Amino acid sequence: MKQQILVEPRKIEFREIPIPELKENEVMIKIMRIGICGSDIHVYHGKHPLTAYPVTQGHEVSGIIEKVGRKIANLKIGDKVTIQPQVVCGKCYSCTHGNYHICDKLKVMGFQTTGMASEFFVTEANRVVKLPYDMSYEQGAMIEPMAVACAVFSKTDNLRGLNVVVLGAGTIGNLTAQTAKALGAKSVLITDVSEYRLEIAKKVGIDYTINPIKKNLSEEIVKAFGPDKADLIVECVGSNQTIDDAIENARKGTDIIIVGVFSHKPVVDLATVQDHELRLIGLLMYQTKEYLKAIELVHSGEVALEPLMTKHFRFNDYDKAYQYLEEKKDKALKLFIEVN
Repeated sequence: MKQQILVEPRKIEFREIPIPELKENEVMIKIMRIGICGSDIHVYHGKHPLTAYPVTQGHEVSGIIEKVGRKIANLKIGDKVTIQPQVVCGKCYSCTHGNYHICDKLKVMGFQTTGMASEFFVTEANRVVKLPYDMSYEQGAMIEPMAVACAVFSKTDNLRGLNVVVLGAGTIGNLTAQTAKALGAKSVLITDVSEYRLEIAKKVGIDYTINPIKKNLSEEIVKAFGPDKADLIVECVGSNQTIDDAIENARKGTDIIIVGVFSHKPVVDLATVQDHELRLIGLLMYQTKEYLKAIELVHSGEVALEPLMTKHFRFNDYDKAYQYLEEKKDKALKLFIEVN
């Protein structure tokens, strides 16, 4: 089978490798679609702090089961599925206390271990999540970023009636904003310096869209929510500017959830964090329950994915997807690789 490999930053090659033998607790999946996300872009440019080369990418996927091991009872040939990309030890404190997603020895497919960018992928059945038969492969490949959005709000007790600010209207920011509304937030304000992304946010029903280059963010938050400002702020960019914006605009005693991936160590105004008794909460990934919630929200139509789907590329043209992103910059959201 054919497998993608990023041999060094900005250099993708393909190689023919044998399809792995199937163990009794594994399934073989014919990979159909792969989504490209911001973290993949960091890896492609050599700016992801936790990825070494060579590496096979691919962690946002959908596919169809081709074979099942003899001990598999809950999955069958022909099932449409996605895959959770975590590889965990199962023995550390986090794993034995219900937090396997932050395992001490965590590896993520496509970053610290082999990703799913191949024609077929063999994995343990407990990483496989079944998709509804009528869900598109594109929707299926977006369940992983949707699970991130669902995991954001696992950090809060109850969103109902809250005002939420989301900094960054890329795919994760957009899905986070949509998920906040689907889970009962009163109003959501989203920011970005890209008018294209803000237009997509409007299209999917986000209440307030602000370009902080053109308007004063502090004033706009007060206009939207009143003097009490936001109840929760979610940072989905991974830049010093957005961390500054979050801290500056947080009401005293509130939470800031950090989702963006930082390619450089930020300088954080901890004096204000301390003085205002803010809580900075990190969010890495999800658990199975967030995958299931993501599937529920997408399948029910409470979250719209289609407006975020920008373009498809064939498997052999993997590098052209990154070139497209470089050329379009802030005028593209979700790109897909068509594997089969």
